[in-house]
Amino acid sequence: MKSVKSDLYRELPSIDESLRTPCVSALIAAQGNAAVTDAARAVIAGLRNEITSGLLDRAGLRLAIDGIAGAIETQLRRSLAHSLRPVINATGVILHTNLGRAPLSALAMDQLRETAIAYSNLECDIETGERGKRDVHVDRLFRKLLAESQAGGDVSTIVVNNNAAAVLLALNTLADGGEVIVSRGELVEIGGSFRIPDVMGKSGAVLCEVGTTNRTRVSDYENAISERTRVLLRVHRSNFEITGFTEQPSTEELVKLARKRNVPLMEDLGSGALVDLQNFGINGEPSVLDSLRAGVDVVTYSGDKLLGGPQAGLLSGRSDLIAKMRANSLFRALRVDKLTYATLEATLLAYIKHSYEEIPTLKMMSLSKAEIDARAQALVETQLAASLPPRRLKLEIVDGESVIGGGAAPSSVLPTRLLAVTHDALSANEIATRLRNSDLPIIARVEDARVLLDLRTVFPDQDATIAEALRRIH
Repeated sequence: MKSVKSDLYRELPSIDESLRTPCVSALIAAQGNAAVTDAARAVIAGLRNEITSGLLDRAGLRLAIDGIAGAIETQLRRSLAHSLRPVINATGVILHTNLGRAPLSALAMDQLRETAIAYSNLECDIETGERGKRDVHVDRLFRKLLAESQAGGDVSTIVVNNNAAAVLLALNTLADGGEVIVSRGELVEIGGSFRIPDVMGKSGAVLCEVGTTNRTRVSDYENAISERTRVLLRVHRSNFEITGFTEQPSTEELVKLARKRNVPLMEDLGSGALVDLQNFGINGEPSVLDSLRAGVDVVTYSGDKLLGGPQAGLLSGRSDLIAKMRANSLFRALRVDKLTYATLEATLLAYIKHSYEEIPTLKMMSLSKAEIDARAQALVETQLAASLPPRRLKLEIVDGESVIGGGAAPSSVLPTRLLAVTHDALSANEIATRLRNSDLPIIARVEDARVLLDLRTVFPDQDATIAEALRRIH
């Protein structure tokens, strides 16, 4: 056996031989020597591994060698293809972290393109010709959107690269070397194994835990305040709920205590919303305006969750406190680029104009069960009924629930209609795999031995793509 393998190894063409074939030479002329050589090495290494594992005999090797130019071309195409690419989200999870959270609006993409392909006035004051501040492009819009909260003071907003960075910057600015008082029931993990206490620790602040996991009173905060206290912190439990024997002070109680003891109150909302989500059937998710109106001094929240914009960490609150954060050298390390400002500005302008239908996240939340059912019926009856193989792929439209995702409103669900897919000869996991391997990958849910497709999170112009992918499952 060893000698047979040795003979097969010797039959493998060298890299140089593979590169001299006419077809591969043409690839080199088009894509460059380095990329094609790497592809050839990968193909030869793959054949060597197949010989080693006993998967390739002499006849199979000869066929492989005959087709080596095509194999190199295929490997080259894979290696030069984009790794980050679009997918169809048919899971019904609106803010799916693994799928990039909030999709941007067409308006945001138009503004992104215009800003990206040319120079811009990112830090240039057009009127004076002097150097300006990049904050102004969105701070002016946040001031309009949050104007109702400005009871007795001015509200400013700055932008960093995500909400964890916003918390880090705020605590480092306000509490470095001092204590931050927070309830034990709010020491959450925010995803990717990052935990609020760890982020707080990096800020230089000392964590002071009060209360218990399920019950914390305002007196617990008051009794813990000392000369070392710098901030009272509330963390919105956006990705889980505690029910049963529970107690938590109201925002108004904490504001009153903060004023009495002259300590800033900061709230980490996580998935911050700029509109009242009760209009979309979602309860228990306070808006940024709610918190600021109640008297919270600084609110931190995300740009790519309920706001429906790009990934960003937003800090809104008292102008004097925000000014201190902007002057912190850490702000420069955490600031965002022109592309984030461009897409964020376009998103905020849609809010200013009350054009909520332009923001995909809000549009998806607003879809009714009847609207989704009509699309599902049309997909099955119009696009699939006449073309599916008989008695193999089975489609059924059933009731279901969509969720917000992204660590937002964990108890809120939106009624929907689901396209349930089964197959006589394929398991649900096999169907889901085939959908993922489509030219435009389709990501679905697998439950109760069925593949479930929720059109709430599928853009209408993608319905035909789903129909075509299902037609190809025989």
